[in-house]
Amino acid sequence: MAFDDFIPSGNQAVNPGVYDIENEGIDPEGTLWRALVEAAPWTDKSLVDLGCGAGWWLPKYSDAAELYGVEPDETLLDIARGRDSKAKILHSSAEHIPLADDSVDVVHARFAYFFPHPTYDVSQGLREVARVLRPGGTLVVIDNDTVRGEFAKLLKVSVAAERQGENTYTRQWWAEQGAETRAIMSSWEFQSRSDLESVIRLEFPSEVAENWLAEHPERTGLSYGYLLHIWVKPGA
Repeated sequence: MAFDDFIPSGNQAVNPGVYDIENEGIDPEGTLWRALVEAAPWTDKSLVDLGCGAGWWLPKYSDAAELYGVEPDETLLDIARGRDSKAKILHSSAEHIPLADDSVDVVHARFAYFFPHPTYDVSQGLREVARVLRPGGTLVVIDNDTVRGEFAKLLKVSVAAERQGENTYTRQWWAEQGAETRAIMSSWEFQSRSDLESVIRLEFPSEVAENWLAEHPERTGLSYGYLLHIWVKPGA
């Protein structure tokens, strides 16, 4: 089945193994994770990982009462299904969530679908999330901060990242939807230099990646800013 809103990712769809390494290096101090829990606790609740990809984060939600992974890329579904037997993996997309109205408490979208931009309309996906959330339920979108941190500096010189939009427009769009945006400063930190190199080369065009690596020959990590867009369904 094909979905009109689906654009294959340029990272995990290309190399799921390296993308796992990337996920392992995310947020070693737990700053982002604590912010996610604070924004919308999911213990004993139902949670949707929207755009779950290969499912690396699914086991992290083990204390949810119900767990769903929604993913449009057929090549990643079997990997996701092998991550956590508790999770129900659904081949679908942000605009077509195969769950009942008012049936879930929390939706996380981690670098998936919600990239507001003057030339991309993501409002249909928000309407679909609103449909499946219970009144008072929360959507938390994990996005890149394109201003703060070393990762943001790499984004600014990477044409491949243009689709992710720019902070000013992104913040304005979410504010117009009634969402709160929180800036979280964290980092990437990898177990080895080779792991860092493989991830930087996966995420950025060759010239950008090689220039940065040459300028930082001893590094195994970098600072990384996130934006959390938090939208609560009215009516609780």
